[in-house]
Amino acid sequence: MPINQDLAAKGFRKLLILLVLLIASPLLLTISFKAIKVYGEGYLYYVSITGIVLSSMLTFFTLFFAFKTFKTLLEALFSEK
Repeated sequence: MPINQDLAAKGFRKLLILLVLLIASPLLLTISFKAIKVYGEGYLYYVSITGIVLSSMLTFFTLFFAFKTFKTLLEALFSEK
């Protein structure tokens, strides 16, 4: 059973992007929560809340991207080509 080389290369590129996302998304979420503690009011408070919303969306995108990445790698390994 041969491995689809093109699909495997695409999967490994996605895996590297996923690694960056897995580091960046929780880090940005933590920074945003700490910024809310520091800035109790004013426009920086609303910037912090916007940061929480955006980093939460990035976290959910990271989970979605992880499923797509592993699906691509599995297709590369178990393809009939």
